[in-house]
Amino acid sequence: MNRSVLAIAAHPDDIEFVMAGTLMHLVDRGWKAHYLNIANGCCGSMEWPPEKTASIRLEEARRAAVSLQAEFYPPLCDDLQIRYSPELLARVAAIVRLANPSIVLTHSPIDYMADHEQACQLAVGAAFVKGVPNFSSMPLVPAVAGDVAIYHAQPHGNRTPLGDRVLPSLAVDVSRWRVRKGEVLSLHASQKDWLDATQGMESYVKTMEQLGDELGGWLGETGLWEGWRQRLHLGYGPQGWDPLGDELKHCAAKIGNP
Repeated sequence: MNRSVLAIAAHPDDIEFVMAGTLMHLVDRGWKAHYLNIANGCCGSMEWPPEKTASIRLEEARRAAVSLQAEFYPPLCDDLQIRYSPELLARVAAIVRLANPSIVLTHSPIDYMADHEQACQLAVGAAFVKGVPNFSSMPLVPAVAGDVAIYHAQPHGNRTPLGDRVLPSLAVDVSRWRVRKGEVLSLHASQKDWLDATQGMESYVKTMEQLGDELGGWLGETGLWEGWRQRLHLGYGPQGWDPLGDELKHCAAKIGNP
């Protein structure tokens, strides 16, 4: 198994919000981390035009990736233009082949906005064609063999857009990284005023902690937690293979069906 993990999210700060603690655990245990935001964050400002916003958020994301000790891949499109299209699939597939992960972390298939859902579809599709030689990535990167396990993060708010609670099948206790996770999220400083104005998050770090604490409460636990649902193995790896759960069994709880 290649000890490589690739986090694929929609926008700068999404990885930090729902995936960073798990990445910190894996890096601490010797895994190589890779970091991709598909969109550039250009719509995330009430003050600056798109080009300046994208430039600011690019540097924030680069600093966050360095802090996470992850290899950084530049974004591929503007906000609200993430689509499961042949071009974007080919570009994400090139990154998946370069990273050659055994674990892909990505968004929930059902989430509060379309960019998250489309990013999820692209991550899943690119992981599927990682080892398919007749699929051409862009730029051209040869297909690479090896199993890959896909894990979906909690949707924003820990709920579907219709308000139903989403309980993960695997929960990772990231309390050890609470302060550091908040610090890495805070590197996206441009988002404080934007989220205040558009989504009512008076403090996006506080909101992140509230959602992680809420998940722990649902499990009857204390502390900060990140939740994951593993995608069905068909097309990706052997049945019953759970590299994330196996690697982090010292700090994780499995829930529901095996």
